Amino acid sequence: MKIVYRAENIIDANLVKAALTDAGIQAFISGEYLTGGVGTLPALDLVTVMVAEPDFERAASIAEGIDAELRERRGNVPLPRMKPAPT
Repeated sequence: MKIVYRAENIIDANLVKAALTDAGIQAFISGEYLTGGVGTLPALDLVTVMVAEPDFERAASIAEGIDAELRERRGNVPLPRMKPAPT
């Protein structure tokens, strides 16, 4: 499994996971239950969406599109694209 998206919150993670599932890519949210222990502080780098390595490139493209739309709605600047780790 590889991290395809680092979410700002559990809602964003579920949006990405749903889009990946709709595209036929199996996805897993990691850290969703850790956010309750954080309280009202942002759960930075705790919630991630993961996919199987063969699906990473296609999933990254979908996740980037959703992330760009979310950032545009919030008025944030897009982050650089995640690149796969060398194997």
